[in-house]
Amino acid sequence: AAPPPSGSGEPAPPPPPLQYSLLLQHLVGDKRQPRVWDPAALGGIPCPPKSEEQKMVERVMESCPFKAALACVGGFVLGGAFGVFTAGIDTNVGFDPKDPYRTPTAKEVLKDMGQRGISYAKNFAIVGAMFSCTECVVESYRGKSDWKNSVISGCITGGAIGFRAGLKAGVIGCGGFAAFSAAVDYYLR
Repeated sequence: AAPPPSGSGEPAPPPPPLQYSLLLQHLVGDKRQPRVWDPAALGGIPCPPKSEEQKMVERVMESCPFKAALACVGGFVLGGAFGVFTAGIDTNVGFDPKDPYRTPTAKEVLKDMGQRGISYAKNFAIVGAMFSCTECVVESYRGKSDWKNSVISGCITGGAIGFRAGLKAGVIGCGGFAAFSAAVDYYLR
């Protein structure tokens, strides 16, 4: 604030100029006063600070091994359900090619459904764990969490699975899995 003008009619002296280096010291230098960020001050929902236990649980849940284990278990359950479903609608379950006129028993049908469910469950679990691990490695390498991570890891996972059948299958697997990952990521975000 400027000092009040004196009564003698003389103009008030101008305030001293603010030096840039002094201003910088208050903004980013030693004299800077740290401010505690409070979301409630901005109109957000007030929340108490996190305890050490909460921070530890968050670190565990954001770790690569936890994500891989979760994807593996989720893939196993989803694959098992998908395998049992496809076996349930397949008309050839329990069918014996040596005796085409024999009707399969319920025990034989359930056995085939269980075998197909376990087979699908293992495959889905492996693919889920591969994708999750690859995505975690890509995210750690890039230092960003965006849609490109899922596309890159989808390409790597699909390519690795497809390369077992040859180069052409690997390229198709890379493109297909990357496109599927991009679509899922777009839908979920």
